[in-house]
Amino acid sequence: MSKEIIINSSSLQNRVAITENGNLVDFFVDNPEKRRMVGNIYLGRIARVLPGIRAAFVDIGQKHDAFLHFSDIGDRFKEIQSVLDDDEDDEVSVDEDEEPETQQSKYKKRSGYTGNRQVPKLRKGQEIIVQIIKEPIKNKGVRISSSISIPGRFCVLLPFDNKIGISKKISDYKERRRLRNLAKSIIPDKYGLIIRTAAKEQDEKALMGDLKYLLNTWNKIEEAVKTKKPPALLYSDLTTTIRVIRDLFTPDVSRVFVDSKKLYKEIRDYISFIQPELLDKIEYYKGNQPIFDTFKIEEQIKTLLGRRVPLPSGGYIIIEHTEAMTVIDVNSGRYAAKKEQELNSLKTDLEASREIVRQLRLRDIGGLIVVDFIDLEDEKNRKKIFDELKKEFKKDRAKIAMLPMTDFGLMQITRQRIGHNIVQSMYEPCPYCNGTGLLTKRSNLIHEIEDWLKRYKNEGRHKSLTLKVHPSLGRKLKEGTISTLTKIQFKYFIRIKLVEDEDMSPQKFEFIVTKTNEVIT
Repeated sequence: MSKEIIINSSSLQNRVAITENGNLVDFFVDNPEKRRMVGNIYLGRIARVLPGIRAAFVDIGQKHDAFLHFSDIGDRFKEIQSVLDDDEDDEVSVDEDEEPETQQSKYKKRSGYTGNRQVPKLRKGQEIIVQIIKEPIKNKGVRISSSISIPGRFCVLLPFDNKIGISKKISDYKERRRLRNLAKSIIPDKYGLIIRTAAKEQDEKALMGDLKYLLNTWNKIEEAVKTKKPPALLYSDLTTTIRVIRDLFTPDVSRVFVDSKKLYKEIRDYISFIQPELLDKIEYYKGNQPIFDTFKIEEQIKTLLGRRVPLPSGGYIIIEHTEAMTVIDVNSGRYAAKKEQELNSLKTDLEASREIVRQLRLRDIGGLIVVDFIDLEDEKNRKKIFDELKKEFKKDRAKIAMLPMTDFGLMQITRQRIGHNIVQSMYEPCPYCNGTGLLTKRSNLIHEIEDWLKRYKNEGRHKSLTLKVHPSLGRKLKEGTISTLTKIQFKYFIRIKLVEDEDMSPQKFEFIVTKTNEVIT
């Protein structure tokens, strides 16, 4: 299998595509408006403590206060906070063996609040060191944890911890034992270490170099705590582009193509420090055509961002985002006209299963996902769909949980959110429809205008008004032998001057007092 990383850079954003045999399997957008925040470490100040919901809100300098649930206050809370006042406490051991990519979410559950553990007392105004574990969603702030972890190429450093864990993706027992012994020999006191999948078959020199880099990073954080006042950013994770190179540029990647000289040099400098044997795989793209056109990625992105995604046999899936969940509908399309309905439905559902997993990865859709598959009568066929999804999800770095298909053909899935949803990273809500995709009918807007005039007639003093509208609404008001606008004027005995303005929203109107130019709507 040929696996490649293609990086397209412009003045405002970088786009990173990962392909397998030419098919897009992962896609990342790095732009200034949507910087990834998960992993950033802050010195914050507690704004509110709400025991009723077992949580506190922490001011970290963002638009919304960060949410700290008591279950995200780890056993190492006192030790981590001792950086603020140089106090020290005894160590407590935790479980071993963790998946690096999801270790933070698992670790918070294992070391979080239980009914038998005393939660450290929090007070308003208290300074606290925290790390973001979940990106903000719309009008919700970020979720944070008091457990700190700093990821590197081969390791994840856990300050004030004595844990040594090995990625579960490293299945060979001898290799796991070798890496565990190696980690024990290099880790200093009062630190824990998670060995990542990329560390497989790496020697002591490689791991030691990565560990030194992480220890140096933590020392800088400790120094920053002593000089900064909350709210303050203590540590920011790498940019999306370099983070992809750090986490996903593994020996099984055949080539990395970059179309920016500056970024090409930056990637080479980073790789030469952490894994120089991969340098020969990095190539500067010099073609005349845009790099994504050359590798046929642009056309795949258009499909990626669409609401409707076609399937090989003629069926298709529809992806809809709601506030609470993502809903995916599987349709057979023209394929339904053929015979043997159960077999045809099974084939379409299997194709949909593979495409759904691919789309969830590409779009980085997290949270609750409900899939409406084509109904299958045979229980064995339903299990085939479940098994197919399970097999495909093994390729996904995110943590997945799913339930078997119901009698109604519904399947419930939860997926860990790794970063920003790609659609949200590349698009913003329409200012006219506020993201609904629907506009109020012009006849309804005219009805609203009449309602406004009816109320104004009872209270208003002016008999001459100016009505400012978008030209599309203006045309509707001027329609007819006797225009709608003329009828309204006679009905309410108010002289109305119509002004059409391209800058007006098609969903709004303004009434202005003609004499004074005062807006009265």
